Amino acid sequence: MARKTTHSIRLMKNKGKKIVMLTAYDAPTAAILSEVGVDMILVGDSVGNSLLGYESTIPVTLEDVIHHSAAVARARPDCLIVGDMPFMSYKVSVEQALENCGLMLQEGGAEAVKIEGGSDSVVSIVKTIVDAGIPVMGHIGLTPQSIYQLGGYRIQGRTADMAEALVKQAVKLEEAGAFSMVIELVPSETAKLISETVTIPTIGIGAGPYCDGQVLVLWDMLGLFEDFKPKFVKKYANVRELIKNAVSEYSKEVREGTFPDKEHSFEMTEEETGRLYGRTKSRDG
Repeated sequence: MARKTTHSIRLMKNKGKKIVMLTAYDAPTAAILSEVGVDMILVGDSVGNSLLGYESTIPVTLEDVIHHSAAVARARPDCLIVGDMPFMSYKVSVEQALENCGLMLQEGGAEAVKIEGGSDSVVSIVKTIVDAGIPVMGHIGLTPQSIYQLGGYRIQGRTADMAEALVKQAVKLEEAGAFSMVIELVPSETAKLISETVTIPTIGIGAGPYCDGQVLVLWDMLGLFEDFKPKFVKKYANVRELIKNAVSEYSKEVREGTFPDKEHSFEMTEEETGRLYGRTKSRDG
C-alpha cells in the first residue's frame, strides 16, 4: 500500500472514498493498523485516559505525546501520523505554538499536528503553523481540552444557531490552511452541513455517518478501556476479556506447577547434564 500523505488524504474526499482513522500509542499497534490499511493514525492526547490513568486529557503533556508519537513512527507505518497537540501547548503564544509543533515533527516523527478549537485566535495560530510548513488538522465541536469551560462532555451544535457557528469555524479553519478537521460530538445534520460546506475532509467521532471519514479511540472499540462508554463507540472486540482469560490461565498453571513444561524450557545434552551432576557430587563428597 502506498504511504498516505496529507495530499492523498485530501484527494480521498474528492474521489468519494471514506477515510479510516484510529488512535495508536506504540509501535506494535501502529504496525497492525498499517497492515490492515488504516489511512491515518492519531497519536491522541486520549493516551491520558487510555494508558496513563488520568480522568481527562488535561494532564497530558507535550512530552507524553511526543514519546508515544515517536514509538508509532518507529514502526514506519504506511498511515499518515498525526500528533495531537495537548492542553496549553499552543495557545500561550504563536512562538510557543511554532516551537512545540516543530518538536512534534522533529522528535515525535509526526507528519501533521491536530489542534483543537475554531476561535479566531486558534485560527490565527493554525494559519501561522501552516505557513511555516507544518500540516494542521483542525478539531471542532466538542473539544475535550475545554471540557471545564463547556461544562463537561456535552453535544455541540444542537441548535440552528450553534450549527451555523460551527460551519463558520470550519470555513475559517479551511481558509487558514487546515488539510482536514475532526468533528466531535455533534448531531448528524450539523456534521453533514459542515462536510458539504468545506472542501477539506471531515473526520467524525460521534458526528454521524455523513463525514468524509471516522475516527475512534482504539482502546474503546477493542473493549480495553471501560471507564468511559459513550454512545457513539461501537465495540468491535472484547480484548479486555481475552486478556483476563489468558492471565487467569497463566496464573493457574504457574501455581499448579504445570508451566513452564518441557516444551517451554531449555535443556542440556545428556553428556553435559552428567558432567554437571558429576561435578556436583564430587564437590559434595
